Amino acid sequence: MQKNDVVTVTIEDIGVNGEGIGKVDGYTLFIKDGIIGDTVEAKIMKAKKNYGYARLMNIIEPSSYRVEPRCPIARRCGGCQLQEMSYEKQLEFKNNKVRGNLERIGSFAPKFLEQVMEPIVGMDEPFYYRNKAQFPFGADKEGNPITGFYAGRTHNIIANTDCAIGVPVNKEILGLILAFMKKYKVSAYDEKTGKGLIRHALIRYGFTTKEIMVCLVINGTLIPHSEELIEELRQVEGMTSISISRNIKRTNVIMGDSYKVLWGQGFITDYIGKTKYQISPLSFYQVNPVQTEKLYGLALEYAGLQGDETVWDLYCGIGTISLFLAQKAKKVYGVEIVPQAIEDARNNAKINRITNAEFYVGKAEEVLPEYYRKYGEEHPGEEAHADVIVVDPPRKGCEESVLKTMAEMKPEKIVYVSCDSATLARDLKYLRGKGYEVEKGRAVDLFPMTVHCEICVEMCRKK
Repeated sequence: MQKNDVVTVTIEDIGVNGEGIGKVDGYTLFIKDGIIGDTVEAKIMKAKKNYGYARLMNIIEPSSYRVEPRCPIARRCGGCQLQEMSYEKQLEFKNNKVRGNLERIGSFAPKFLEQVMEPIVGMDEPFYYRNKAQFPFGADKEGNPITGFYAGRTHNIIANTDCAIGVPVNKEILGLILAFMKKYKVSAYDEKTGKGLIRHALIRYGFTTKEIMVCLVINGTLIPHSEELIEELRQVEGMTSISISRNIKRTNVIMGDSYKVLWGQGFITDYIGKTKYQISPLSFYQVNPVQTEKLYGLALEYAGLQGDETVWDLYCGIGTISLFLAQKAKKVYGVEIVPQAIEDARNNAKINRITNAEFYVGKAEEVLPEYYRKYGEEHPGEEAHADVIVVDPPRKGCEESVLKTMAEMKPEKIVYVSCDSATLARDLKYLRGKGYEVEKGRAVDLFPMTVHCEICVEMCRKK
């Protein structure tokens, strides 16, 4: 295959970035905007030895799974990858992706997975589900402020205030901010020059409480005429918190290190089940509350708590899973590297009147081994023990030192919550080698219209 060759190819799978995957005479091509079942004409843009990248030129025969996208700019925008594929097929694709990684990376037998893996948990309404969105700001060719989302693999802003997976009120809020910027000639940030003021708008929405937060990330210390903007935003029903976060670094990191409240309070509240959470601009909080409740419900079910267990929750964030578990456990220890998150976790325990949860700031790969070592020193002849360990690590999965210490603590159960089935499969393989086996597992679709999902797995110690 050579660059600029035009080929006909049938899309057989979807890649990690949402691109269609097909083969021509055994040569793999990645083709953006192709979906499973499409037969397309594609032009090769980059050819490597065993694979290449191609541009979709024409859809010769559309897939039976192809649908009209809800959003008119879905193809150009990088926020969604799968809007043109039916939701039923999206769920099937994600289920197959999880099982494929468990087989290929985790060395699980297909028959075993048939026995332990339950069907993926989908959504009744897979649109307008996100309770958080971060909108970059820029300028069009005429110098007018715009906001929207980046085109795939670029930092070119596709102007759009009406996102099909965000909450509808975002459109009203963004319209007010853009009108304010135009009226007072407040500049948008330019990544190329490092100049301009408004970088991003973070909007959070409480699905249960209907509370709204707006935090503007700025390349400076204040917004001129901010009192007029505050007055406009206060008119939005549910507005609870208006703040700014200063970020003057030439970086892709969105938020600054801190924030300043301009009006209202520094947080919104929301519920997962009966547990109440205070969420600040810097808090990590799952973006899909409907599915998060189902995911955490699975984690609680898999933990099988009877009321007398000691539980460790690693990578606990603001205590979302910890506080779920604490209602059924004797004691819960949460570990998280971000100090602000631990502060939020302790506060969330307080407002829910939960007294049996304790939180540590630090890296899980340092805190847990250190606790295990010190316990052995202080209690000669004994080993630190946990009845259940729950982990919800970032995409890179767990450090081996964490997995090793977990196995040494001999919990009866390990509940692994993952946002990446590849690193999950790798870590499960390690734990199987340390005397644990998968009892149940299930994917939960927290991110409809994208290639991502969450997985919850229950492992038990073999006798």
